[in-house]
Amino acid sequence: MRVAVLSVHTSPLAQPGTGDAGGMNVYVLQSALELARRGVEVEIFTRATTSSDAPVVRVAPGVLVRNVVAGPFEGLDKNDLPTQLCAFTAGVLRAEATHEPGYYDVVHSHYWLSGQVGWLARDRWAVPLVHTAHTLAAVKNASLAEGDRPEPPLRSVGEQQVVDEADRLIVNTEYEARELVSLHHAQRDRIDVVHPGVDLATFTPGDRAAARAVLGIPSGEPVVAFVGRIQPLKAPDVLLRAAAKLPGVRVVIAGGPSGNGLANPDGLVRLAADLGITDRVTFLPPQSRDRLVEVYRAADVVAVPSYAESFGLVAVEAQACGTPVVAAAVGGLPVAVRDGVTGTLVATHDADDWAAAIDGVLRRDPAEMSAAAHEHASGFSWAHTVEGLLRSYGHAITDYRSRHQRRDLPRRERRRLSIRRGVRA
Repeated sequence: MRVAVLSVHTSPLAQPGTGDAGGMNVYVLQSALELARRGVEVEIFTRATTSSDAPVVRVAPGVLVRNVVAGPFEGLDKNDLPTQLCAFTAGVLRAEATHEPGYYDVVHSHYWLSGQVGWLARDRWAVPLVHTAHTLAAVKNASLAEGDRPEPPLRSVGEQQVVDEADRLIVNTEYEARELVSLHHAQRDRIDVVHPGVDLATFTPGDRAAARAVLGIPSGEPVVAFVGRIQPLKAPDVLLRAAAKLPGVRVVIAGGPSGNGLANPDGLVRLAADLGITDRVTFLPPQSRDRLVEVYRAADVVAVPSYAESFGLVAVEAQACGTPVVAAAVGGLPVAVRDGVTGTLVATHDADDWAAAIDGVLRRDPAEMSAAAHEHASGFSWAHTVEGLLRSYGHAITDYRSRHQRRDLPRRERRRLSIRRGVRA
């Protein structure tokens, strides 16, 4: 099997926690690597963002990343990218035209921008389109942080078009499936629920004191960590306000400004000063995977206070390291965290509620909750994720072929060959 994976707005090779890179980047790369281990060839198409990006990067045997030139390398916001979809699509089609007809078996698009490209590629290549939204504009707009900007109507329209056109839709949780049905009128029998995974060989429990020494964090204080992009949607300010009510608790924030957070890149630093807790807040830049493990191990608790979260990979990664999680009870986080067992879910974003929840976890028997967190996370592996992806791909291919009868194939093949000759010319 060969899969063309589309990730227009962010590269799987980008450092999570910077720009628009986050859980989706991890998902695309790790699932591709696991697919390749099972003999599936994966080509990931993404937009080149620097002149130094090689046109093709071989990440591992069976996994290629193609950096498509579409628009200026720098200075484009995610909301500007619809203007470059034509250029990106042309690059994808040209790459496919160098292969023999029928080279790819399926197209898997991630995020609505990629879905727009995948929709056209599906029709040109005569293969099914599988789409993963990751987030939905309607969901984000229904739970905006104070002062946050809503997603533009253009995105909502684009998402509806992709939902209508995709042969199969993959979601992270059953909750997300219900959202697709209720908000976008998707057919439930075209939706597959596939939980994201975690690299269980990398994210493992370890020595807390040693991890704090690596990061330069004092060893004698309770530590609550936040990992992710610094933007209103992720709500790191909620953690700071809660920490101000918890004397003696240190906060570690690992990540960089992103999205709407770029308008106020120093906002958290100023908030910490206004709250009088600067001396017990440690700011770290986005961390590599190896260093991120140390952040999770160094923390007594990891906080995920997002206003919207389709799943919450940070929560599962932290639990794989044996660290309990306090998370907002939104989106897929109730699946990622077992309330009262591996952490606590908080129904509001009120600082008093968050302070009480964090304090409650800190007072629990750390060994008991740590063991439960690690056991729970062990059920989320990329191997399990890829099993679900392969089932979905199989359903998509079978359904697509059944809808296109054999009598249509000669005409379709002639059309595809004529298209390829025209592109080559």
